[in-house]
Amino acid sequence: MADCKRCLLLESAGANTLDDIRQRISKLSEKEKAQEDLYAKRLEMCKKCDELISGVCMKCGCYVEFRAAFIRQRCPDANNRRW
Repeated sequence: MADCKRCLLLESAGANTLDDIRQRISKLSEKEKAQEDLYAKRLEMCKKCDELISGVCMKCGCYVEFRAAFIRQRCPDANNRRW
């Protein structure tokens, strides 16, 4: 499959990786984890970013679905933070 610009793992056929990320997120403590509405809002903002390719942020190399789950994380684009 070709790279999917502005796609999350959920949309780019990364099922095994997505399952692993979801398991890791489920193990986060409540004080580490972003609320569901904030998490969803962050992912929507990531989907509008040109730096997102097949679920990976090209600014930092992270899976956005994992990074967005942490309450204390921020968008890695220091010059154009989306969240």
